[in-house]
Amino acid sequence: MIIYPTIEIQDSKCAIFRRGRSEGAKVFDIKPQDAALRFAKAGAEWLHITDLDGVKQGGRHNADIITDIISSVDIPVQVAGGIRTIDAVHWWLEHGAARVVLATAAVKDRHLVQEACTLYPDKVVIAIYSHNNKAVVEGLTEVTAFTPLDLAKELEKSGPAAIMFTDMDMSDALPDASFALTAEIAQELDIPVISSGCVNSLDDVSILKQLPKVAGAVIGRALFNNKVSLEEAIAIGNMPFTRAEFT
Repeated sequence: MIIYPTIEIQDSKCAIFRRGRSEGAKVFDIKPQDAALRFAKAGAEWLHITDLDGVKQGGRHNADIITDIISSVDIPVQVAGGIRTIDAVHWWLEHGAARVVLATAAVKDRHLVQEACTLYPDKVVIAIYSHNNKAVVEGLTEVTAFTPLDLAKELEKSGPAAIMFTDMDMSDALPDASFALTAEIAQELDIPVISSGCVNSLDDVSILKQLPKVAGAVIGRALFNNKVSLEEAIAIGNMPFTRAEFT
């Protein structure tokens, strides 16, 4: 299982906030470029970078920083946030991104998904966010009529490299939340599933590692809050697979 350390950038700074709202955002005292170099030095195989200003407004808002990171690390970089047109997909891949992530656009513009996946095989990832078993878009503020599983099955037909799934109930640490939905989606799809936003401890990494067909885990908040060691998470991800029954 690949561990994807993530750097979320708002106003040129590393910042994390919940549900797509800037209120209460936590800003970290480290430059995004320095965080990227630290993660690469720790042994990361990939980096996942999100332009949070792009999530809220669409378009490129921290492109200079992200392209600087792409050129400064020797590992592939997956870019998310505000990529809502085929021109944006072209731009990022031409500027060194190894993969791009479509979220809101994947739900609202199926033609874009099909075109991007056809033009760039293995370079497009679809991000699905779920709250109360409904897919949410527009910076996690708009609830759709789709269940995440139904949406994932439909979008899988376009041929993306992977589905990146975020269960917001898990990321908000709700008492009734579990990894069951992540496990179900991974089991039902024929393409890799990357879990995002569900890791608050090394135990969570261990659980994800044991879920059949979960190919990766995106970790951000837990790394920046020093609740998870990236080196230890990578070691768990590289352990031999042992199947766990999960309910």
